[in-house]
Amino acid sequence: MARTNYSFEKRQKELAKKKKKEEKKEEKKQRKLEQQQAVAGEQETPSLDEEE
Repeated sequence: MARTNYSFEKRQKELAKKKKKEEKKEEKKQRKLEQQQAVAGEQETPSLDEEE
């Protein structure tokens, strides 16, 4: 009977964790970029109060 290869399972689990962590990092980076663009867009559009 074949023995279970625990080191293989552990490696796969570590790779899955690493991939998930990288995806989260990318999502955070994307959200931060979108937020900065929104703030920059608000600063560029003049408000009606300033024209009067």
